[in-house]
Amino acid sequence: MNNVKGTVFKYGDNVDTDVIIPARYLNSSDPAELAVHCMEDIDKNFIKQVKKGDIIVAEKNFGCGSSREHAPIAIKAAGVSCVIAETFARIFYRNSINIGLPIIECPEAAKGIEAGDEVEVNFDTGIITNLTKGTSFKGQAFPEFMQKIIASEGLINYINREK
Repeated sequence: MNNVKGTVFKYGDNVDTDVIIPARYLNSSDPAELAVHCMEDIDKNFIKQVKKGDIIVAEKNFGCGSSREHAPIAIKAAGVSCVIAETFARIFYRNSINIGLPIIECPEAAKGIEAGDEVEVNFDTGIITNLTKGTSFKGQAFPEFMQKIIASEGLINYINREK
């Protein structure tokens, strides 16, 4: 799990959980069903273009709004390997770790990475490399216990494996 690499989908400030997964789809908790509708209210082409391993980069307050776990589940199920943002809403941050979606706060990366850039993230060091532009940014490295939660595909799986 130490490295991921993918193409960037870029969004601005205050991307809330209602545009990540619109409320009209919350009658399902099936990750595959949620993935089909991921980001559709902010980016109609996202689900048609996203490939396994791609990365979302956003600016301030990504994941604000409701506390639903459906939002990070939809992102992860759509194939996104990591979300990088200037800042995250706290409940979205916690929900992401709980379901095994890697997220990194890094204001410099959020400003210096554009849509379509190829980016590599090293979770051990927190280094985010923009392969398209040849630039690097220092994000927050994941503590070992968080890497174990993410590698286990979420907190529940991690706890069950530790028993």
